[in-house]
Amino acid sequence: MSEHLLEVKNLKEYFSVRNGVGKTLPLKAVDDVSFTIEKGETLGLVGESGCGKTTVGRTILRLYKPTGGQVLFKGEEVNDKNIGHMRKKMQMVFQDPYSSLDPRMTVEDIIGEPLDVHKLYANRKERRDKILELMSFVGLNAEHATRYAHEFSGGQRQRIGIARALAVNPEFIVCDEPVSALDVSIQAQVINMFEELQEKLGVAYLFIAHDLLVVHHISKRIAVMYLGKIVEIADADELNEQPIHPYTQSLLSAVPIPDPDVTRSRKRIVLEGDVPSPLNMPSGCPFRTRCRYATEQCAREMPTLTDRGNGHQVACWNK
Repeated sequence: MSEHLLEVKNLKEYFSVRNGVGKTLPLKAVDDVSFTIEKGETLGLVGESGCGKTTVGRTILRLYKPTGGQVLFKGEEVNDKNIGHMRKKMQMVFQDPYSSLDPRMTVEDIIGEPLDVHKLYANRKERRDKILELMSFVGLNAEHATRYAHEFSGGQRQRIGIARALAVNPEFIVCDEPVSALDVSIQAQVINMFEELQEKLGVAYLFIAHDLLVVHHISKRIAVMYLGKIVEIADADELNEQPIHPYTQSLLSAVPIPDPDVTRSRKRIVLEGDVPSPLNMPSGCPFRTRCRYATEQCAREMPTLTDRGNGHQVACWNK
């Protein structure tokens, strides 16, 4: 069996937070997360706001130094010593197109900066040709090159960010909700662009999003996160049709379906209670305080991901 393109092993990211009396507590944003991504594959990562999805992506790329665990790219561990070299292979498209672009730089300089850092051109003409090619690929015109980020709409700014990520021809891209700021019609264009790029270059994605319909469309597999932990991983179609974890079932029951008859016949699974604080996690399973199937075992022991067949992994004692 060939090695994985990306392998995340027991990744942890804890932040120190002071409470009201000055005591420092660990906020477990990512707690013992493991998964793999193959070459040319898209793994979707979904979950509620605050569950740690974005932190996973940032920690993989070492924008946050991990508290524990390993990230392996083609079998080589990503660390402080080689991260500069790894930047050519792994890139990120950020969620917020307003704060992720330098307002003092023109579009040409923003997209050309990775080319400058990694010295990927022989002369200025080649540099500009590459920049214009990237701009064309993401739907921007050549006359946009001399403009600044504040002169563009949110959707256009995100296209600039995508072009910047593509500049070094990466093999893996973390897509942190890359279409959440775009109109629905533009979302479809950008998603199709991601798929075309994957087919052409064999690039792999960790696609982070809230929209389960988008994630199901673009992903081969989907991982579901809750309070810093992955609770279920499966093939996208299987997860959509046969979710096992109660949290996944609740998420999918909230997905709108454009068919009134189907919508009326569906049963919405409403979770009771609030998401626990990551500063004061419940014992055992983190989801047990909102789970209708919770037992005493759930309060005592943390469930681990177990394979239920066909690579469908679930962390639950009762399902």
